[in-house]
Amino acid sequence: MNDSQLLRYSRHILLDQVGIAGQEALLAAHALIIGAGGLGSPVALYLAAAGVGRITLADHDVVDLTNLQRQIAHDLASVGQNKARSAAGRMRAMNPDVRVVELPVRLQGESLDVAIVSADVVLDCSDNFATRHAVNRACVAHRKPLVSGAAVRFDGQVAVFDLRRKEAPCYACLFPEHARDAEMRCAEFGVFAPLVGVVGAMQALEALKLLIGIGESLSGRLLLFDALAADWRAIRLKPDPGCEACRHDAGNATP
Repeated sequence: MNDSQLLRYSRHILLDQVGIAGQEALLAAHALIIGAGGLGSPVALYLAAAGVGRITLADHDVVDLTNLQRQIAHDLASVGQNKARSAAGRMRAMNPDVRVVELPVRLQGESLDVAIVSADVVLDCSDNFATRHAVNRACVAHRKPLVSGAAVRFDGQVAVFDLRRKEAPCYACLFPEHARDAEMRCAEFGVFAPLVGVVGAMQALEALKLLIGIGESLSGRLLLFDALAADWRAIRLKPDPGCEACRHDAGNATP
């Protein structure tokens, strides 16, 4: 690191668990963020500020006025712009050390597979089950750690599926693909603005811990947050022996 970087990241370096080696690990790392909306905004800004050296940010959607209540990576000047490009501009302004690759497309099929192969950690900040399951299948196939978050109304959840570990559950162990649960979208149910910041910050925190290799991750646990009650609750997760995504007899599914 140069003198400017030593100063910029000095508060990380002061932490015994991080130090220079940990910060260098972040600078050498590659994070993939799926979604640049309510969850993706704080995730993208915190990872950029923390010095994750390469960040790929994917989102096909454009910024709408209704997004500005909670999607803090965007502002009035961003309305009508692609979300990945809007957030990438803010990230570059915050930290020129970081190489930001914006993908203004919906990652799926081969493009999703290619993006995940090169990542050290994947953060799912999407808002629909189809995308979440596709991301999970690709992470299972390539054994990439997945940090998942969701927020709607006053309820948030965060989980880590460290698929580098054979005994770890995957997202589909918790939410099977064949389940017919209704989508919980902000546009239909609403969402309390700071809630997405809380969940997104937790996702960023877990991703940074994974990249540095410190602490105990949320792998194998689902963290639930009730904003109205100010209550956190953790649920232990176990692999589903019948999971179609990670325990199929034919081997791990490809995306």
